[in-house]
Amino acid sequence: MRRALVCLAGGACPKLPASWLIHQIHQIHLIHLIHLIHQSVRRGQDLYLPAHFKESRTDVMHALMRARPLATLVTLSDSGLIANHVPLETLPEPLPHGMLRGHIARANPLWRTYRAGSEALAIFQGPQAYISPSFYPTKQETGEVVPTWDYVVVHAHGTLQFVQDSVWLRALVSRLTDAHEAPRQRPWKIDDAPPPYIEKMLTLIVGFEFSIASLTGKWKLSQNHPAANRRGVVKGLRDAAGAESREVADMLSSLEDERQGEPHD
Repeated sequence: MRRALVCLAGGACPKLPASWLIHQIHQIHLIHLIHLIHQSVRRGQDLYLPAHFKESRTDVMHALMRARPLATLVTLSDSGLIANHVPLETLPEPLPHGMLRGHIARANPLWRTYRAGSEALAIFQGPQAYISPSFYPTKQETGEVVPTWDYVVVHAHGTLQFVQDSVWLRALVSRLTDAHEAPRQRPWKIDDAPPPYIEKMLTLIVGFEFSIASLTGKWKLSQNHPAANRRGVVKGLRDAAGAESREVADMLSSLEDERQGEPHD
């Protein structure tokens, strides 16, 4: 790699195989990317987050993560960034941020290609809705309004450790199943399936623990608008079709109950 750096810097460059040089350049770029990601995380720059959209309460973020457990899990391998969509279990401990647990198919290369100890990112997308300028009373007053999007999201940063113990995996799968079957009138249990079949299925997955190093919550709910516009958004979303719109309206309404004073513009 040192010889490749010399070549890139314009120094003496002996005749080298093109494939080797390309591989070395790729590795240099990857190392630089990892460095930039780590630097941005330390500086809190992983997400554009104006102060009035920031949610820092761990219990509130955990509640959203449990309500919307399908996370986008982003990791870095030798080939670059990889994204997987995985339902996760959110645990309150260890403090202060808790832990995530999940599993992937054994055929998924993630557990083989993940760089041990490298940064991983789990993104939990909450309710979201399009905000029409027609919701704002100021549309009639000045006309100086544009569309936007309101949404709620949590970013969890940490590291992964993979688990292949069958007892651990069975307990995880049982907990996830019980949690998601709970609302059903006749919940399915893991013991409803033949034991040999379950044992076979467990050999086809790999579990993991995600140690959360930091949590970032962004509640973009029109806080940068005056009170009259926020009330207009609540009404507009409640009149709109769709459960997501009504959920965003409820969140904004709850936020209004908590507010003290006007927002920062």
